[in-house]
Amino acid sequence: MDNLTVIVLAAGGGTRMKSKTMKVLHPIGGRSMIGHVLRAVQAVEPERIVAVVGHQREQVGPHIHELVPDAVLAVQETQDGTGHAVRMAMEALGEDGPTRGTVIVAAGDTPLLRGESLQAFAHEHEAAQRAVSILSGIVADPFGYGRIIRNDEGDVEAIVEEKDASPEQREIAEINSGILAFDAEFLLDALGRITNDNHKGEYYLTDTVQIAREAGLTVGAHTIDDVMQTEGANDRAQLAELGRELNRRIVTQWMKDGVTVMDPATTWIEADVQLAQDVTILPGTQLLGATVVAEDAVIGPDTTLKNCEIGAGARVVRTHGELAVVGDRATVGPFAYLRPGTQLGVGGKIGTFVETKNSRIGDGAKVPHLSYVGDAEIGDGTNIGAGTIFANYDGVAKHRTVVGRQARTGSNNTFVAPVTIGDGAGTAGGTVVRRDVPPGALAVSSGAQRNLEGWVASRRPGTAQAQAAASAEEASVTGEQQVDPGVGPDGRSESQS
Repeated sequence: MDNLTVIVLAAGGGTRMKSKTMKVLHPIGGRSMIGHVLRAVQAVEPERIVAVVGHQREQVGPHIHELVPDAVLAVQETQDGTGHAVRMAMEALGEDGPTRGTVIVAAGDTPLLRGESLQAFAHEHEAAQRAVSILSGIVADPFGYGRIIRNDEGDVEAIVEEKDASPEQREIAEINSGILAFDAEFLLDALGRITNDNHKGEYYLTDTVQIAREAGLTVGAHTIDDVMQTEGANDRAQLAELGRELNRRIVTQWMKDGVTVMDPATTWIEADVQLAQDVTILPGTQLLGATVVAEDAVIGPDTTLKNCEIGAGARVVRTHGELAVVGDRATVGPFAYLRPGTQLGVGGKIGTFVETKNSRIGDGAKVPHLSYVGDAEIGDGTNIGAGTIFANYDGVAKHRTVVGRQARTGSNNTFVAPVTIGDGAGTAGGTVVRRDVPPGALAVSSGAQRNLEGWVASRRPGTAQAQAAASAEEASVTGEQQVDPGVGPDGRSESQS
């Protein structure tokens, strides 16, 4: 569309949120509320985007510029109504502002708004050559909304607010969404003619309807089928309701695109997640941020992944992960914790009760269970024994451990970084590795086992442990079979006898 300007209103305080965070910055579906609106606005490819900021603009302004670097910020020092806000926007554009074309005014707290809806609205406005167009909707319960009053030709005569509506007008189901389109030349003239002669002392943008009608200009309304796209969130309860609806729409769309979602009611997928066909998502799963999942991967149940990359055919079960990469056909979990910087290679395994951080685990390498892997490099095909700790922190700085290819480490090992274990090397169970292990060598840190006879009798006299030891010693001397005091001669417990 030629010469399209979009103004996004984001100056209100949002006091009903009861939050130190500005209302339009509250997150929903992985973006801020205004982030969703700006994404919809960008879809219509406007020549100019102006955001009107006011309350907490030190928060809102940088966030808008992060999302839309070339957006113009207009400051509304005092919230004197929507008409005043739009006037601030047009003044902020200065000589670069539009003198012709279309100006759309949208609200910053309508996160379900879609770009294609704005596009259809703008096209109808221009095709009808209207001075003002209103994006309207038909609702079952219009209470609290401004009603659209049409004449016999279908043109809009007025917008009547709830408090000013007659009983007949209150029966009208078509409501004003607050999203408006204007002929730029008309808007520039009308903004100077809006007054604040009302009980709030504010400048209402909707007064432009009366101004246009008095000038004999056309005013119309474009009725949106999906009226929820225009719903705003004024408090946290409304935000949660919109969040559930947004998630339902996202999940439904992914199912239509070829993703299997076993239980949509317990599955949450944020707006920037990308899923391939034939991904399977099991119940209780949350896919957040910019997570990407390749085809044939299975995620869940009870898994949360944020900004993760999951390869084709991988399996991630009961896992919490953030900023991690899982290779093709790899397996993770259950009960694994993938911290930022984790990279698991093709066909690799991170198993039960394993925590990883800032580590690369090579193709086919395995960390099966009960281990912590931090600041490490594990070579292809290596197996890390159960209960292994990569001791990466000396109290001052972090250090790395390197384990070579096809190494085999024993259970209950501690690798005291910095240390290197060579290709094909091994470590015995219970070993504390403080020095490098050459390729093909076996590291053993413990000496020969010693048994201190009679230690329990001398150090733990009178305990159940000592009694059991004494009974066993007596039985070994007499050759009699030991009997558990709680078990009868027939092998059954006394409670069963």
